[in-house]
Amino acid sequence: MSVAPDKETVDILLMQEEDQVLFKTCYQCGTCTGTCPWNLVKNFTVRKIMHKAQLGLIDFGEEDIWQCATCGACVSRCPRGVEIIDVMKAFRKIIAEMGVAKVPDSLRMSVKNIASLGNPMAESDDKRGNWMEAAGVKAFTPETEYLYFSCCVPAFDGKIRRMANSTAAILNKAGVDFGALGNAEKCCGESVRKAGSESTFMSLAQSNIEAFAGAKKVLATSPHCYHTFKNEYPDLGAEFEVTHYTQMLDQLIQDGKLTFSKEVKAKVIYHDPCYLGRHNDEYEAPRRVLQAIPGVELIEFPDNRQSAVCCGGGGGRVWMETPVGERFSELKVEQAVEAGAEVLAVACPYCMLMFDDALLVTGKEDVLKVKDISELVLEAL
Repeated sequence: MSVAPDKETVDILLMQEEDQVLFKTCYQCGTCTGTCPWNLVKNFTVRKIMHKAQLGLIDFGEEDIWQCATCGACVSRCPRGVEIIDVMKAFRKIIAEMGVAKVPDSLRMSVKNIASLGNPMAESDDKRGNWMEAAGVKAFTPETEYLYFSCCVPAFDGKIRRMANSTAAILNKAGVDFGALGNAEKCCGESVRKAGSESTFMSLAQSNIEAFAGAKKVLATSPHCYHTFKNEYPDLGAEFEVTHYTQMLDQLIQDGKLTFSKEVKAKVIYHDPCYLGRHNDEYEAPRRVLQAIPGVELIEFPDNRQSAVCCGGGGGRVWMETPVGERFSELKVEQAVEAGAEVLAVACPYCMLMFDDALLVTGKEDVLKVKDISELVLEAL
């Protein structure tokens, strides 16, 4: 059973910088509910949650508080500019930081692992650099042009590691001067913050900012890391340029530093990661890369770019259980197959995790492959 915190504390947590309550300007039009992808698979009334908040009737024990995948679809279409993600994050912060209700078990364990070990997989932190040693990636020094940050998932998940391996192989072929920190780095903290664990996020961010000392350019595999390094770390004193790896590949191709010698004959459908697309307005670089690969026929999902449907892994949900039949990733796999795609191209480790699992659940692994954009590029070099 949830416990209601004192009103003064709640009021403070739900305030914006302009001293306006986060949800005050909401006039209950319901656009958020109509936009939210959850309503493609189940009933989820965002408007009701906002109205309860306005009335001071927040039940911090409700499961709906943990439903939001922070995809940003509602925010992008709200006519009053209400930062609905910030509202959800504030609710979760009250729960996680004040203990007024229970954090879902799987999420709680992942956050605990990140706080104590620096990664959600409960792996020893001295194993974080194993992938880079196997891939022949050198250690970063202040003289190195790019600091490459692989993300926890490729660093520790053997199946998803192919994203970091292929990216590193391409950078080496293109002659890019880059290195990684290995065991000295920790989780970027993006999902931790969206899950309400602000104190853990601050600790991770400060640790990484210290570890990144001397870095002027950071190259990120994950759009979640990219978003956090680019938009949140500067508030804590970070001063470095941040690039997503698809932006780097796009630039290398334009500069003639990557030339293709093979064809990849495949009909490829691209999934827009929420934290690269809606959150950071990068839609074209990944598409230009795919279109440059000889033999690739690029097709689109019915909803793409600003209207793209989330994979379901944002907002910490990648570490939570979602029932079969309620996963956006399953819906998108079905759409990809119906469109005639042979490859579902991704540009995010979370998306790869979600779609790899969806292939198994839907039984489509014989007709559709999930590949990172870097894998397709490497195949054509």
